[in-house]
Amino acid sequence: MVIPPPPSPLPEFVYKITPEAPPSPIPDSYPLSALDQKDGFVHLSTSWQIPTTASLFFTTTPSFYLLKLRLSNFDQAAVKWDEVEDTNGCPHLYGNFGAKDVVDVKEFVRGEGESWKDVFEKEEARAWLV
Repeated sequence: MVIPPPPSPLPEFVYKITPEAPPSPIPDSYPLSALDQKDGFVHLSTSWQIPTTASLFFTTTPSFYLLKLRLSNFDQAAVKWDEVEDTNGCPHLYGNFGAKDVVDVKEFVRGEGESWKDVFEKEEARAWLV
């Protein structure tokens, strides 16, 4: 398997989607999801991937939380950019993150009849996803 190169330039932030509110306070070692445990890495997204990721994997979810993580906090050897159709390389963190890595947390909610793409086209969402 050929691992694609990371995007250039690298984004400042990557995001973890979680269907439940994160623990408060954020722990030093974030609890891994069952999928992350099974796959052996933390599934992350870039800002431009969030609408696609949400539309693919959270179709029936009316709301979720995004944890904004500063990419430069991680050893770049621990972040692999997996080529997945329509995503332009998803970041996978081989390791974990915690309180020192989380810059912000925000809940996103879909309105009646609204798609995740609609949610992330709004100015407030675009401003938060940098």
